[in-house]
Amino acid sequence: MRYLSVLAPRPVARLRLFCFPYAGGGASIFRDWVAELPPDVEISAILLPGRESRWTEPPVKRLSELVGHIVNELVCGRTTPFALFGYSMGAVVAFEVARELRRRHASPPEHLIVSAARAPQRPPRFPPIHRLPDGPFIERLRRLGATPDEILGNPELMSLVLPAIRADFEAYETYVYRAGDKLDCPISAFGGREDRRVNLAELAAWGEQTRSRFSMLTWPGGHFFIHKFRSSLISAVLHTLSAAPTSSSTEPRNSV
Repeated sequence: MRYLSVLAPRPVARLRLFCFPYAGGGASIFRDWVAELPPDVEISAILLPGRESRWTEPPVKRLSELVGHIVNELVCGRTTPFALFGYSMGAVVAFEVARELRRRHASPPEHLIVSAARAPQRPPRFPPIHRLPDGPFIERLRRLGATPDEILGNPELMSLVLPAIRADFEAYETYVYRAGDKLDCPISAFGGREDRRVNLAELAAWGEQTRSRFSMLTWPGGHFFIHKFRSSLISAVLHTLSAAPTSSSTEPRNSV
């Protein structure tokens, strides 16, 4: 399978966690999660074209196309219960994957966890950037804070990674939400309290997308709190999925 990268195979896992990265991210951002997961939880990261082991493949510029490819692989021979975790752009991809599974009458996820993303029915508050020339586009990436300066300042390296990053932003910024039935699975929304890209009202609006339970947790960080509070975030994911108790020196706070 190309889109589903199993980071550490666990054939007897009782739950599989599929993780969707933020724009420009690869499966590797979830590699350190493996050591903090219990042995009965297997993690698979979504690996999109144009990066890491797929860097020679042309990136995909439409979110609906990504969703179709991912769902095609998800429904192939999968019987173990699973959950979806999406970060920023990955949250919207995961949401649409859950909707597409329902359209195909496939098994739904046990839980959808969305992080650092406004609810899809909320309109964007910022203008798109995917059409900007390279210089201004790279400066916007620097302000967002996900791409290390050593990469942003390396022209040769940027020439390799920029097409995939730009394609991800295009996929996200051209996505059009279409109203539909609420999901049957619970949804949990995670966010950073200092996130300027996603405010708490936009985060809480995810509750409108489920007819089941909704919960919301926030951390004292900005848009990419996934890196600074990784262990706390993983604990919260496990607690949400009832796989392990939440325990960390930096506890999330319930915001609703």
